Amino acid sequence: MEQCELIVLHTSDIHGNILPINYGNNKQTNSGLAKLATVFKNILKTSDCTILIDNGDLIQGTPLTYHFAKHLNELSNPIVSVMNDLGYDGAVIGNHEFNFGQGLLKNAIRESKFPWLSANIVKKQTKEPAFGKPYFIKTFPNGLRIAVLGVTTHYIPNWENPDNILGLEFLDAFETLNKWVEYLQENEQYDLLIVSYHGGFERDLETGAPTEQLTGENQAYRMCMEIAGIDILLTGHQHRQLSTQLNGVLVAQPGHMGQAFSKVSIKLEKLKGSWTIVEKASDNIAIDETTEPDGKIVELTSPYEDSTQNWLDEPLGEIVGDMRVHSPLEVRKKDHPLIEFINKIQMDAAGVDISATALFHNGAPGLPNKVTMRDIVSNYVYPNTLKVITVSGQDIKDALEKSAEYFILDDEGEIHVNPSFESPKPQHYNYDMWEGIEYHIDISKSHGNRVTLLKYKGETLKLSDPFNIVVNNYRAGGGGHFNMFKGKPVKKEIQTDMTELIANYIQRHREIEASCNDNWSVLPLK
Repeated sequence: MEQCELIVLHTSDIHGNILPINYGNNKQTNSGLAKLATVFKNILKTSDCTILIDNGDLIQGTPLTYHFAKHLNELSNPIVSVMNDLGYDGAVIGNHEFNFGQGLLKNAIRESKFPWLSANIVKKQTKEPAFGKPYFIKTFPNGLRIAVLGVTTHYIPNWENPDNILGLEFLDAFETLNKWVEYLQENEQYDLLIVSYHGGFERDLETGAPTEQLTGENQAYRMCMEIAGIDILLTGHQHRQLSTQLNGVLVAQPGHMGQAFSKVSIKLEKLKGSWTIVEKASDNIAIDETTEPDGKIVELTSPYEDSTQNWLDEPLGEIVGDMRVHSPLEVRKKDHPLIEFINKIQMDAAGVDISATALFHNGAPGLPNKVTMRDIVSNYVYPNTLKVITVSGQDIKDALEKSAEYFILDDEGEIHVNPSFESPKPQHYNYDMWEGIEYHIDISKSHGNRVTLLKYKGETLKLSDPFNIVVNNYRAGGGGHFNMFKGKPVKKEIQTDMTELIANYIQRHREIEASCNDNWSVLPLK
């Protein structure tokens, strides 16, 4: 009886991490494709039946990929060069693939020696898959045929700058997957079906209880329960590590930044001329300090890395006073010089007097006294642009109430972060802080009633009045479930990335005073 073992190596949400380095402080990390490459090449040497798949959110996320996109894009994409060297069989298009526009994405696809998959991202006019065939079939010398089908969360229009997705339509991922699985069953010959879905789970895998608002952003639970014929479902987007089975479907999700990868093992036997699955298992394997980065990958990346490091070390100006982040929670509880500074830059660029921004992640260090580009990208980690939108006073109040959901109060009156903003995926970027208005948020009040003070220019803000406000493009489109902003009139778009706006502002003023006017606070104060 003929037997074989299929090994599937699965990465997801790499977010531009090639070298094992934290660009904020240049310290070594246990992450990135260079370290994964060492492990992958050893596995590929010992197995003659392997598939290597990336599940999306690949080409954006580090200063290296940002610097490439903005300053070196006449060269080959460094991420694609690495994946070509590793021999990836395919990649799924993730939501962050569009952050730098379709031109850069299409160049990456053109340079790739592997297909990019997404069955549900189609051309708006023809409804054809926008980026080539949505699946591929890999045939091995022993006759084993593996089908790999890719889909992407269709929630992208709720986040992405509309200019970056012109001409595209994002069909429901579940419905599209159901259709294409039926197509494969009727039109192709294969022994095993792998679905790679850049999306995650909307329900608890054990109880089936909803774990988030059922918006359609994540549909993996429903895919497992309602679509017959999927053998393996590779997932991502939520930055979780999962390895289990659900309704007979083997499920894997490897986390993010290349800190781990999923290794799926499928044992098969050939019975009456057909391959049959006899055993399947998956495991997430973490990278640690014992794994050395692959020399070839380091060499491929070196020109981009050297240029990026020089760019990051460019001196820009000075901060007088303290604009560092000593406690992320405290920054979010009352006005802070860093947040006020970013809001002032947004207002300066937009020519309006009301602005909102966020402390995007808990690792944001704030700005030291002598500022370089490295300090800016350590705090502002997304390639956001700005939009001026016209909203009502009621919209502003509703947005403040939405942000107020970030906090909970324990039995002793202490303020904590709402667990839903930390799990299953950290969403600290969905708590906004405002400049140009005065407000208090009282966490002891019920949801929807926590804004206890709201003023504009010293007077109670009128809920029926219109206001021009500046926010980033993600928020302007309603991202983070800020539906009150969705579809509002856009008065102005500032297409320069915020990192560049911050750098230009500091260079122009050279010396910035760290100050804040204490226009807002979260109660109770302790």
